[in-house]
Amino acid sequence: MSGLEIFVGEWTVEVGFPGAPPARSVFEWILDGTYLAQRTEVPLPEVPDSLSLVGPAQDGGYTQHYFDSRGVARLYTMTFDGARWTLLRETADFTPLHFAQRFTGVFSADGDRIDGAWEKQEPGGDWELDFELVYTRAG
Repeated sequence: MSGLEIFVGEWTVEVGFPGAPPARSVFEWILDGTYLAQRTEVPLPEVPDSLSLVGPAQDGGYTQHYFDSRGVARLYTMTFDGARWTLLRETADFTPLHFAQRFTGVFSADGDRIDGAWEKQEPGGDWELDFELVYTRAG
């Protein structure tokens, strides 16, 4: 889990929706560093606030448990190689799988910016851009 230290701190998040105000995301260690928590608040009523918990997976990667203010709970496979952050959901878990989802984010060389994008895939379709996100370390 120590390889995720670069995430820790407060981030401003630009969401790729026209006219969207910046969101706030905070990553912090919980339970003596056993898990990484991410709390995200988006000042748009149509976009849910969320809480994600990241823990180690048996394959050497990570698992992200996602919960949001709509009552949605999802499970993502997560990887991080020190620069590239990925999340992937291709099977039903706590909620039905109406479409697959994947996120790819790339850290800047100084670790203070993450350029990312969520994509979705309808059954039988190709991956398509859902929306982009830019995380910028606050302070």
